[in-house]
Amino acid sequence: EVQLVESGGGLVQPGGSLRLSCAASGFPFGSEAMTWVRQAPGKGAEWVSAINRSGGATNYADSVKGRFTISRDNAKNTLYLQMSSLRPEDTAVYYCTTGWRVVFGTYRGQGTQVTVSS
Repeated sequence: EVQLVESGGGLVQPGGSLRLSCAASGFPFGSEAMTWVRQAPGKGAEWVSAINRSGGATNYADSVKGRFTISRDNAKNTLYLQMSSLRPEDTAVYYCTTGWRVVFGTYRGQGTQVTVSS
């Protein structure tokens, strides 16, 4: 059974940081590019950051460039998103999904809520 389980979300003040994790199982994680996607209340989903299979190539949406860092540990079957300088507009449910720069790929997790508010 394929599983993607996100964790690490929560409530943080503007300017703060969070680190999201996505634990993968049930498929060859190291053979898949991965993407973080977010969906804010009342808005459509948007891709945030993507990483290739080896971790050697990454890509970021303009809205998070310079503030977020995507990484992966293929030995641990885990994807990460380090988020810094968080803004209220970063408030959303964050999902991990398979694929490169996709909104939602073949597999996706249940999401983790990130709320940026004072």
